[in-house]
Amino acid sequence: MMRGDRAGPHAKIAKETAIRFSVTIALILVLSALGLTYEIAAGRVLAPYFGTSLLTWTTVIATVLGGFSLGSALGGILAERPRDVALRNVRGALVATAVLMAASPTLLSMVYSWGARGTGGMFFSVLIVFFPASVLVTLPSPLLAKLAIEARPGREGSSLGFVLAAGSVGAIFGAILAGFVTLPLIGSTATFAACGMIALLCLPWVRGGAAGDTGVTLAAAGFVGFAGLAGSSVCQYESGLSCLTVVQRGGEVQLVSDGTMQAAEQRASAQGSDGTVGLALDYAQWIWDRMDRDLGPDPSVLFVGGGGYTLPTKLLATRPHSHATAVEIDPLVTDVVRRHMPRASEMIAQTGYDASQGGADGRLGIVHADGRIYLNETDQRFDAVVMDAFSSGSVPAHLVTREAFARLRAIVDGPVYVNLLDRPDGPLARGVHAILKELYPQVEAVQGEVYASGRANILFAASLQPMAPLDNLPDGYGATRISDARAFTDDRGWVGHR
Repeated sequence: MMRGDRAGPHAKIAKETAIRFSVTIALILVLSALGLTYEIAAGRVLAPYFGTSLLTWTTVIATVLGGFSLGSALGGILAERPRDVALRNVRGALVATAVLMAASPTLLSMVYSWGARGTGGMFFSVLIVFFPASVLVTLPSPLLAKLAIEARPGREGSSLGFVLAAGSVGAIFGAILAGFVTLPLIGSTATFAACGMIALLCLPWVRGGAAGDTGVTLAAAGFVGFAGLAGSSVCQYESGLSCLTVVQRGGEVQLVSDGTMQAAEQRASAQGSDGTVGLALDYAQWIWDRMDRDLGPDPSVLFVGGGGYTLPTKLLATRPHSHATAVEIDPLVTDVVRRHMPRASEMIAQTGYDASQGGADGRLGIVHADGRIYLNETDQRFDAVVMDAFSSGSVPAHLVTREAFARLRAIVDGPVYVNLLDRPDGPLARGVHAILKELYPQVEAVQGEVYASGRANILFAASLQPMAPLDNLPDGYGATRISDARAFTDDRGWVGHR
C-alpha cells in the first residue's frame, strides 16, 4: 500500500507535466499557423491596391519574416523577466495581435487613401499595416518554448525538438489553411477577423501571473467580431486567385479584377449589326479589327485569359463556323461573367462546353487551368491565339517568356495577338517585343492612351506571313517604337510589378 501511495503522486505529477507540455506545444503550433495564415492573407488583400507580383510577394514575405524575427528577439528578452510579468505581457500581446490582425484591411485602405502608390507606396503600406502584428504574434513563442523545456527536466533536447517541429508544422498548416480554405471560402476580410479571434482564444491557455483586464479582452473580442461581420470586403467576389468587382457605368458592364479593369461589355443599346454587343474597350477593338482582317471564315482561335469572354463572343457571333477555346485560370471569373455580362453569358450558355474533358459539344471550349500548363499539355492546333491573361495589373511572368511563345509557335499556325499594360517603351513591352522578333518575321506594335498610372495598353500582332495594315485605329492608338532589349526566359523573366 505504501508503494502504491508513493506511486500515486508521481503519476499525477507526470500527468500534469504531460498536459502542461502538450498545451504549450499546441499553443506554439497555433500561433505559428496564425502567423502564416496572416502572411498569405496579407499578400491577397494587397492585390487590389498594388497588384500581385514577385515584388509584392517579396515585400510581404520579407516584412512579415522581419516582424517574426523582431518578435522572437523581444520575446526572448521578455521570457527572462519574472514569470507573472512575462505572462501578463504575453496576454497583452495576444490581445493586441487580435485587434491589429482584424483591422488590417481597414488600415490598408486608409494608407492607400492617404496617397500610397507605386512601389514605394507598397513598401510603406506593407510596413505600416502588417509589420506590427507580425512582431506581436511571435512575441509569446520564446516564453512558450521556455515553459515547454522546463516542463520536462532532463529532456531538454527532445523538448526543444518538439518546439521547433511544432513551429514548422503550424506554419505548414497555416499556409494550407489560408490558400485552400479560408481565402477561397470566406475571403480576406473574414480571414483576418478569424485570425484575430483565434489569437483571443489562446488567452485562457496562457495561465499564471496576475489576471488580465477582462474588460479589455471583451472589448477586443467585440471589435474582432464586428470587423469580421460588419467589415466591408475589398472584393464583391473573391477567390484564392481573384478579387472581382462588377461595375455598371453608363452603357457598360465592367469587370474589375484586383483594382484593374479586365473586361467590359456594352449593353444592348450599343448592340452592333452583327448581333453582338459592341466591344467597350479600345484595346479589344484593335485586336478584333486585326483578327477580322487576318483570319478566314472558320478559324479556330485560342484565347489565353478568358476575362469577360467578349472577344470569343464577338468571334463566334460574326463567324458562325469558327471555334474558340478560352483558357481561364479562375472558375470564379467565368461564374461572374455568367451572372453579369449578358451577351457573353448567352454565348457561354448556348455553345460553351468543358474543353478539359475532351470532345467538342459546342463552339466555345472553356478550360479552367493555368495558361502555361495548358500550352504545355495540349495537342490541339489553332489558327490564331490571343494572349490576354492578367494577374492583377500585370501579365503573369511565365506567360511572357521565350519558351512560352516558342510553344505557341509550335501549336498555332497563324498570328499571335498580345495585350500588355506597361509604360511607353517599358521593360515588359521591350522584353516581349524581343521574343516576338526572334520568332516571327512580321511584328506590329501599337500603343493606346497613357493612363494616370503612367501605363498604357501596348498591343502586338506577330505573324509568319505579311499582315495587311488596318484602315483605322481606335481613338488614341497609334504605332509605337519599342527599343531593343533582352528576351525574357523561364530562367530570367518579367518581374511583374507596375
